[in-house]
Amino acid sequence: MIGQILSTMLPVFLIAGCGALYGRYRTPDIQGLNVLNMELFVPMLVFAVLADQQAPLQEYARLALAATVVVLGSGIVLYPLAKVLKLNLKTFLPPMMFNNSGNMGIPLLVLAFGDEALPAAIVLFIVEMLLHFSVGLYMLDPHTSIIKRLKLPIVFASIAGLSVNLGGVHLPEWLLETLNMLGGVCIPLMLFALGVRMLDIDFSDWKMGMLGAIACPASGLLLAWPMIAILDLPGLQVAALWVFAALPPAVLNYMVAEQYRQEPHTVASLVLLSNLGSLVVMPVVLGLVFAAGYV
Repeated sequence: MIGQILSTMLPVFLIAGCGALYGRYRTPDIQGLNVLNMELFVPMLVFAVLADQQAPLQEYARLALAATVVVLGSGIVLYPLAKVLKLNLKTFLPPMMFNNSGNMGIPLLVLAFGDEALPAAIVLFIVEMLLHFSVGLYMLDPHTSIIKRLKLPIVFASIAGLSVNLGGVHLPEWLLETLNMLGGVCIPLMLFALGVRMLDIDFSDWKMGMLGAIACPASGLLLAWPMIAILDLPGLQVAALWVFAALPPAVLNYMVAEQYRQEPHTVASLVLLSNLGSLVVMPVVLGLVFAAGYV
């Protein structure tokens, strides 16, 4: 089991470490890389996985429902804590709800459970992203245009991929292979960018960061447990949901906070210290998943 955990986590740490090392001596345009990733490589991977007829998406409907409960439920569960501690709800709750299902989730699930986990990883990523760009933006600014939210490559790719899959359209193998190869670029690029971002950790708001490092995975795991019991998910989907529920806040929370001027400095500390805390949390969760024999 220790070997499985190491074989899963070491590539994550090494690729992120390469990003941190490169960022230490150079100044890479991470914002440009992230834009390229989110507008080209990630949508290609999403479309390719969703459009592939070998991935019967009907089997992932319950997983998508469980992920929705984990994301939205985390905000509800942690709302009383935020009120008691007198935290700014717009600053604290979104990072607790919208986790790192892209930069960390997709690579981690594929490395841990193999390529057969990729459809589940993509479904979880899509659920988190769509909720982030709908509910998440509404939480920060209720007046944000719905049209603006829908003008996202990830949304178009999701709709197109779902339409192709559910419509029974068979795409040629050469096209799927091309999309998979281009989309595959996004996984190591996500980890590399995450490593560069880790250099920006600010310890001035360490108390908030420590709170987030505990509250984010705790709330997710608390909500995943009844969903697994109620929905009777298959073993691989159970394993994927446990990992998804324990993921730290997405780096995108900082970018959105900066765009909406919602205490970006505090959000940065919350997000990055929570991601640092995942170095402890994720091996523990993976160990429990492997020990339970879900896969």
